[in-house]
Amino acid sequence: IDHPCQQERAPWDPMVDYAYMKRNTEDFMTLWKSAKPTIAKVHGYAAAGGSDIALCCDLLVMASDARIGYMPTRVWGCPTTAMWTYRLGPTRAKQLMFTGDTIDGTTAAAWGLANEAVPADQLEAATMRLASRIAGVPRSHLAMHKLVVNQVMLAMGLEQSQQMATVFDGITRHNPEGLWFRRYAQAEGFKAAVQWRDSGRPIPEGDEARALIRALEARKAKG
Repeated sequence: IDHPCQQERAPWDPMVDYAYMKRNTEDFMTLWKSAKPTIAKVHGYAAAGGSDIALCCDLLVMASDARIGYMPTRVWGCPTTAMWTYRLGPTRAKQLMFTGDTIDGTTAAAWGLANEAVPADQLEAATMRLASRIAGVPRSHLAMHKLVVNQVMLAMGLEQSQQMATVFDGITRHNPEGLWFRRYAQAEGFKAAVQWRDSGRPIPEGDEARALIRALEARKAKG
């Protein structure tokens, strides 16, 4: 919660923030740009940045009880890779972005997000079975097939979407709602802030958030 990009500056420089987060996005996207097919094998949680890593891979195999999602869309985050829409389509993407909910592997497969969902004890075998099948295709063919599919996503505006999402990610962390979340986490602990975020309890907005920030800062100043 305190890495340099996420600390509000005096004043906050959105272009410095953007450059930092764009580098993170490009790191995620090396999986997407790699000439070799990439497969994400998901057990446990692929949440927030973990979901970015999973969705930048070409294929996704999940344990049935694994979870994937981007909870910070409720407050203090916008997924910079913008992959949800390209992987799920607008309706499902909006559902997950508007709620911050996670879905399990079974649901992810039913929605077409995951290629396959299997019991956790079969995850390794299922992933290796898919990888072995792919490995029988010449590397040059795989690279060309991947480029074709990726080009479709680029033509749909992936790079422009990522630029907007990365700017918006900075704004969500520095607007009144984002600053309130950070101040509350500092005062009450990150777990308490996350519990509020995910409980469905209304998140303070605008002037209400600003007033609460001032109160939290005043309390902190008094020690």
